[in-house]
Amino acid sequence: MAAGLLATPAAAASGSTTQAGKVASSSSATPRPAVSVSKTKASPSSSDECPTRVTFSSRIKVKAYGGKTTVAYRWLRGNGSKSAVKTFVVKGKGVKYVTAKESSTFKGGDTKGWQALQVLAPRKVTSAKGYFKVSCGDDEWDGDKEVVNTGTVGAQAWVDERNCEATLIGRITTSGTRWVRYQWVVNGRVVDRDAVRVYGSRKVYHVIRPHESLRGWAALQILSPGDASSNRAYFKIWCRDSSPKVSASVDAPSNYEGDCPVTRTFTGTISASHGRGEVKYRWIRDGVAGGWQSVYFDGRGYGHQSRSVSDSWSASASGTSRRSIEIYGGPTSGTVEGKVTCKAAPPASKAWIQTETISVNQTGTCPTSSVSGTGSVYATGPIKVTVTWHVNDKKVASEELVFTSAGTKSVSFNSTSDGKAGTARFGIDGGGSDTVSYKALDCAEATDKAADKTGA
Repeated sequence: MAAGLLATPAAAASGSTTQAGKVASSSSATPRPAVSVSKTKASPSSSDECPTRVTFSSRIKVKAYGGKTTVAYRWLRGNGSKSAVKTFVVKGKGVKYVTAKESSTFKGGDTKGWQALQVLAPRKVTSAKGYFKVSCGDDEWDGDKEVVNTGTVGAQAWVDERNCEATLIGRITTSGTRWVRYQWVVNGRVVDRDAVRVYGSRKVYHVIRPHESLRGWAALQILSPGDASSNRAYFKIWCRDSSPKVSASVDAPSNYEGDCPVTRTFTGTISASHGRGEVKYRWIRDGVAGGWQSVYFDGRGYGHQSRSVSDSWSASASGTSRRSIEIYGGPTSGTVEGKVTCKAAPPASKAWIQTETISVNQTGTCPTSSVSGTGSVYATGPIKVTVTWHVNDKKVASEELVFTSAGTKSVSFNSTSDGKAGTARFGIDGGGSDTVSYKALDCAEATDKAADKTGA
């Protein structure tokens, strides 16, 4: 896996054009080189020793007509696999010979098969097959017969390789009848554990399906009774299509109705069939592509892996938003939609003075008297206001009123006076005011009444 795990090079394309009305003459074209190959030879073709290195060879004959001639070839194998394509270049004209070789080492078991050389360019031609056979150990067993014993329990292993899978075959031997606990180890990692009842000898199996080409070794280990391990059985699994499959999906948040602004979150899942490495992706938001981001797969195990990602949407008004995920060099997920409905904000609470409740009165004797008054404020809902009383433009009282709901609150004041007429103003800071007048005291009348009381 690399950035854009599914991205592969674009297929090469070729073509030619000619001027209208003109046809290229075949007689003037340079003929393609002639190619032939000899029968593939396996050396040694038969062996009873292990390990054995078998070399396959075939001679390629090219009849060139000048310039440079590129020859491309590959090896075909009896198990269905093919080698990578290799090339070489011959220069000039005339007959040229090149011998192609490939070697394989067989470390255990009974193996037989064939290989052939296939030339792909400049002409396609395949050699006759070269057959081989490697036999190691007692023919009673299928594979490497090395048995490791600890006490009375033994184990051995070999591999049956197929297209993109391999069957691990083990044989457990005991002296008598008993239960045996065992495990399979592949490339140093335990992949399976089990227990079986063995009557002298019994085969056990484990299938490797890695989804991608894999090579390494396997061993059968006895856990109890005793402690034993088989030989290492080497394998090479070839898969026709080993590239991981990457996909993405997106889930939308549930529809929302309530106060705004609000943040909603889209969640995505990026999945890989197998393998490890970095995968690049980006969010498509309402049709607009965002920046590339990355997730990493560690490749643990043989199967499916997934990673979760998320993307936020901040909505300050009613509306919808759409999301999808694009994989770099790969597919784009389906598009999902989230919806937000913003509730209208309640009207702001207000407060005002109830004019009809304002009353002001001056009382007392001359020259000492007082002015007092009361007034009410009404509010439509929760609100906090400051109210003041002014007498003859001089502040004489101030109070903060806190309303938790709709209702009325009264405010009173009392202030000294000189007995003269004047005005009193009741107001809400920043919210208006009302002014009322009050009368002067009759100081002469008040003085006569005081004198009459003294003369009496």
